[in-house]
Amino acid sequence: MGCKSLKSELFPQISTPHTMTQVTNTVRFVLDGQIVEAQGARRTTTVLDYLREQLHRTGTKEGCAEGDCGACVVMVGELNPAGTGVDYVATNACIQLLPSLDGKSIKTVESLKKPDGSLHPVQDEMVKCHGSQCGFCTPGIVMSLVNLVQTNTSPVRQEITDALSGNLCRCTGYAPIIDATAKACEKKSALKIDDSADLPLLKEIKRASTPTMSLDGDIIVQPVVRTKKGNEFVSPATLAEVADYLVKHPTTTLLAGSTEIGLQVNKQFVRPEHIMYLGNVKELRQVAETDKVWRIGAAVSLTQVEALVAQAYPDFAEVLRRFGSPPIRSTATLAGNIANGSPIGDGPPALIALGATLHLRRGQDRRAIALEDFFLEYRKQDRLPGEFVEAVALPAHAPAFRVYKLSKRFDQDISAVCGGFNVTVIDGKVQNARIAFGGMAGIPKRATAVEAALVGNRWTLETVAAAKAAMAQDFAPMTDMRASADYRLMAAQNMLTRYFHDLAGRPVSVLEVTL
Repeated sequence: MGCKSLKSELFPQISTPHTMTQVTNTVRFVLDGQIVEAQGARRTTTVLDYLREQLHRTGTKEGCAEGDCGACVVMVGELNPAGTGVDYVATNACIQLLPSLDGKSIKTVESLKKPDGSLHPVQDEMVKCHGSQCGFCTPGIVMSLVNLVQTNTSPVRQEITDALSGNLCRCTGYAPIIDATAKACEKKSALKIDDSADLPLLKEIKRASTPTMSLDGDIIVQPVVRTKKGNEFVSPATLAEVADYLVKHPTTTLLAGSTEIGLQVNKQFVRPEHIMYLGNVKELRQVAETDKVWRIGAAVSLTQVEALVAQAYPDFAEVLRRFGSPPIRSTATLAGNIANGSPIGDGPPALIALGATLHLRRGQDRRAIALEDFFLEYRKQDRLPGEFVEAVALPAHAPAFRVYKLSKRFDQDISAVCGGFNVTVIDGKVQNARIAFGGMAGIPKRATAVEAALVGNRWTLETVAAAKAAMAQDFAPMTDMRASADYRLMAAQNMLTRYFHDLAGRPVSVLEVTL
């Protein structure tokens, strides 16, 4: 495993049964004005491990190896649609797999120093404001803040703290770090990273066809290109390629944001047989908007979804903001949160309450189902072998929709209970109700008994009280480290009361309510 120049000989193009014809064991990316070719790396090699072990970029640290601490944050860039610049996102290198970096660029903390030796304004002010003590977490903090100021040169305090939500520092507290960021933004002309040298190289390494990366060993061509162990990392460019490959290899692990797969690789030592990266499929990265419906592709990041729903569904946007740090939200996908099938995922309760539709595909066959019907039992979904999530569609308007999340830690914590509420009241009477919870059963689930207790009755606290009592018919929650069964049931019931007052315009946020 090592680095070679672009001039080194690549593996020849070989025709395969599927349409991904360019076969290679080389991952190509741009680093600080140079093309790096990573050859023969394992399919599950992380970006972090390659940076540290092969490129000796030791400023990028491993802390948690699960995307929580932020010590490993780097900036990953792609050509913008016009091809005139590079769009960057902050990324947790510890959970990103190296082959997904093909065709992209990367910036580490070492990238920030200018040719004359001067520091980036964020680094300079971190020194002057004493924003670092032991220094272990500092490079990741710096990269999160530098990424912020690439697109926001005048961030307010809340935006700075949000950018830092994925970076843990046990030494300083965050006041001097926030102060350093504010001071750095006084030097606006120096905030933008110079990526002019990367632009032509990104165009140069762009492949004519998407690659099948046969890593972990020598290539065998019989009848498809695989390693000695028969493993592949495929990176399709079209939906047709995705569908065709999955019919042939239905056990393939799908990779989009890597927030779940990366964790499995690092913590559970999972080594999937075949891995398919969806980040190059244009159709899956698109959002189609009409006046009535938003169709969100399976590879659309949570950051994009958050921006999409911010005005119509501010509660949902806030839950997504609390879902994870910016490096997590920039890569994690809404479809991945659904397909994962976790009973405590934050996306499904909200989407079920909205009446979302899930679009599935297998080969040339497509079907659409109500999202609540997708979840059958714990970690089991209504999905055929070789079938995958193509998109999720949700209504563009639902004025009475609200979603609430309860967790031990406010930011970046798994829900104890997450509740989605969407009740239609006409002339003081409940006409329709969609209420769903996560954390209350083995699957995200509608509260049908609660809904039945509401529909047809006056929208009053007395009706709400009767519906709360019916919740015990819908759920028998478990006790675990996050909450007891009794606490979960009481919390879910109280969320319904909160929803009643929320619709009435009364303050319901813990930050607003006074006794």
